[in-house]
Amino acid sequence: MEFAWFILVGLIAGWLAGAIVGGGFGVVGDIVVGVVGAFIGGFLFRAVGFSADGGMLGSIVVATVGAILLVLLLRLIRRA
Repeated sequence: MEFAWFILVGLIAGWLAGAIVGGGFGVVGDIVVGVVGAFIGGFLFRAVGFSADGGMLGSIVVATVGAILLVLLLRLIRRA
């Protein structure tokens, strides 16, 4: 069941990142961006010393921040 929640958080975070930064990735793309963003966001939040112990909402916030950074980084690489 945890895997389903992980996918759901990834989907929501990927969709939010696409909505904030602009552009859509489709359902599978949103899930991938959100899951990878969750790892990036989790790493960055721990490195800075913040905790995401807010349950589902905290996980979505952390994953969305990571997904936004991932999308911006991919756009920089694509333009170069």
